[in-house]
Amino acid sequence: MDRKVSVVVSVYNEEKALEEFYRETGKVLNELDWDYELVFVNDGSADGSLAILDSLAERDSRVKVVSFSRNFGHEAAMIAGLDYSSGDAVVCMDADLQHPPECIPRILEKMAQGYEVISMVRTKNKSAGLVKNITSSGFYWLINHISDVHFEPNASDFFAVSRHVVQVLKDNYREKVRFLRGYVQNVGFRKATIEYEARARVAGESKYSLKKLFIFSINTILCFSNMPLKLGIYAGIFSALLGVAVIVYTLFTRQGAPSGYATIVVLICFMFAMMFAIIGIIGEYIAILFTELKDRPIYIVDRTRNVE
Repeated sequence: MDRKVSVVVSVYNEEKALEEFYRETGKVLNELDWDYELVFVNDGSADGSLAILDSLAERDSRVKVVSFSRNFGHEAAMIAGLDYSSGDAVVCMDADLQHPPECIPRILEKMAQGYEVISMVRTKNKSAGLVKNITSSGFYWLINHISDVHFEPNASDFFAVSRHVVQVLKDNYREKVRFLRGYVQNVGFRKATIEYEARARVAGESKYSLKKLFIFSINTILCFSNMPLKLGIYAGIFSALLGVAVIVYTLFTRQGAPSGYATIVVLICFMFAMMFAIIGIIGEYIAILFTELKDRPIYIVDRTRNVE
């Protein structure tokens, strides 16, 4: 077997799912004519996940374990998995089995055909709930309308890339505030899309609350679009037109000022609200620049198992 596939798995408090994930994924991989490795990245789990991973690594030399010093987040874990992978093809997926292992053969077929980026797109996601499905659709609609980059709707953190693309990501995409699946979708090269139906979680619950998803969405928009910065220009134009309208109203009513105290208060409150909103947006961009300038590590590894 000359070809090798690396399966990168982010792990955060997944002790109830790891053994089943290992069994199901191993069964699929053993039926392929590819050599393989499983790269588990322990993202600061507080349960028994690391002990289970150590046990798997002791039983199977193809299991690699990279353990962080603390929780750095799902994206950092996937980046570490890419850094520590050695396969000709790298498949990133979650440990909760919502990303079906049986899709891996279809992914590798596309890789064998010369595709270097495989984007997995959900057709259904019943386990996410109505609210998350609606907000996800709204997010992709918004980002595709304000960004020059096109994002595949319903694309997930289940994707695959070639060794060539992995090297590009390692060398050139090391932002501290990032959207990895966005980079994967828009890094270029030959790309294919595969649809899949998300399973229900084997155990546990989603680590992404609505609050975390909101913050993640804001960071993504700021990373991939300059449109929010242009709101200042649009707000200035709107304010100028509003001022002209007030002048015209004053001239036609032949009063020294628009009648009514409420009108003045509403206008002042509106203008200040718009100004502070623009300042807040600029502040968010400055915060991202500050984070990048500090250049702190994306992740810190505490220890590894079966890693050369």
